[in-house]
Amino acid sequence: MHFLDFEKPIAELEGKIAELKHLSDTDGLNIAEEVSRLQSRVDKDLRSAYAKLSPWQKTQVARHPDRPHTVDYIKNLIEDFMPLAGDRLYGEDEAIIGGLGRFKGRSVMVIGLEKGRDTETRVKHNFGMARPEGYRKARRLMKLADRFGVPIITLVDTAGAYPGVGAEERGQAEAIAKCIQESLDLRVPVICVIIGEGGSGGAIALAVGNVVLMLEHAIYSVISPEGCASILWRDGEQAKAAAEAMKLTAQDLERLGVIDGIVPEPIGGAHRAPDAVMAALRDTIETHLSQLIRIDGGQLRARRRDKFVQMGRLGIE
Repeated sequence: MHFLDFEKPIAELEGKIAELKHLSDTDGLNIAEEVSRLQSRVDKDLRSAYAKLSPWQKTQVARHPDRPHTVDYIKNLIEDFMPLAGDRLYGEDEAIIGGLGRFKGRSVMVIGLEKGRDTETRVKHNFGMARPEGYRKARRLMKLADRFGVPIITLVDTAGAYPGVGAEERGQAEAIAKCIQESLDLRVPVICVIIGEGGSGGAIALAVGNVVLMLEHAIYSVISPEGCASILWRDGEQAKAAAEAMKLTAQDLERLGVIDGIVPEPIGGAHRAPDAVMAALRDTIETHLSQLIRIDGGQLRARRRDKFVQMGRLGIE
């Protein structure tokens, strides 16, 4: 397991547990009592550390390499998933995965940003940084879902849209803006979940929903802490200070009214017990979806528009 900087004491304890278990396996020793004692310390230290995470520590957890990705949530939450590819204008962008499937027996359209887990898949998915064709594909799938009255679930995990020259030449800003515009016009329920990192317009393009949720240790911001630090202080090393000032945690954003709810993670983060976080998210989505499908399409659209207009008035009045 990959351990973060603030988890070093826990890493040492878990290393001792692994050594003891290895000794027990090879020498036939009974060290169950010592293993149980060390495991109790690990659980206590994890609970203590994760109860008081700083914004920068939450940023590290949100980016944890072992954290469940969009493909994992689709595999666990969606049955009969049928991927749909291409924007019908330029090509396929594998940073955004989309398709039809069933959630708890109900047809849904799923659209998510995928970072990739190892070198090969990260290159394949461009580290979760979508190009214009990715956002145009997302828009196409939104229109398809709207036409057939299918609810939409989006999964957000990206540092931001791809900033390369080619992406800019093909209209990156326009593609993101049109995706947001399409989201505001939909007459079907839209539930958005920030599962890891939600960065900049690349994230909000898929996060304009009737209900916007965040996992407990996810982050959501207009720019990364490192980017903010390089602009404000000309020093990327100030990322920790930037994270503190940006109000990017789920708890801050729920208090500010930017998101609608927080999905709890197991002690130690989603990567330690993926099944637990999948179950929690499944229940939360089901609760919200069962309420949204009873609402008229026109009202769904009006409420979604009003929700985001009200955010723009925050602090003005």
